[in-house]
Amino acid sequence: TTLGRLILRTVEPTTGSVVYRNKDGSEVDVTSLTKKELRSFHQEVRLVFQDPFASLNPRMTVKEVIGDPLIINGLAKGKALEERVAELMRLVGLDPMGMERYPHAFSGGQRQRIGIARALALDPRIIIADEATSALDVSIRSQILDLLLDIRQRLNLSFIFISHDISVVRYFCDRVAVMHRGKIVELGEAEQICTAPQEAYTKSLISAVPNPDPRDKRMLHRHRFVAPAI
Repeated sequence: TTLGRLILRTVEPTTGSVVYRNKDGSEVDVTSLTKKELRSFHQEVRLVFQDPFASLNPRMTVKEVIGDPLIINGLAKGKALEERVAELMRLVGLDPMGMERYPHAFSGGQRQRIGIARALALDPRIIIADEATSALDVSIRSQILDLLLDIRQRLNLSFIFISHDISVVRYFCDRVAVMHRGKIVELGEAEQICTAPQEAYTKSLISAVPNPDPRDKRMLHRHRFVAPAI
């Protein structure tokens, strides 16, 4: 989560760099961008929050929530705004007839779809999904994951997906970075990380995942990680 905020610069880094490759192939260090340049960057890199209940303003209608990025950036208003909001709602599987309703009238899964529609409003290249399914029921979680996968393919998006759920990571992600104490300790393809991890900390994470199969005595093969002394 901290890494995601550093990439967006909602938290200012004290050291290091965040290198972003533009559409033309040029690279820029996000940490050096001015406020004006950062606004352009935020049009291309958007965020989906963890909590679908706290991330939506209860005083704003769905149309206002989804259309807010468009209004702030002066990209649409009036009839054009309404048409764009309707298009985004259909894209995430919501009925545009509900755009005048308030967030409290929707379920948790529907609220997360609203948050995803808001993130898509500016046609971003990258979406940072910060534990985007952890607050949802299992059945709804699978629906949101399938929605994100469909959107990724249809819109040619990239996702930075932050999660502690190994099963979700394996299902959704292509490449995985495992972090421990703020540092990446292992990086590789999702299948390799989840089935044959190399680092001790990753092994301990994978071995701690419960298995419903009673024939698999995984608890007898737990790999316990002992952090080195500092």
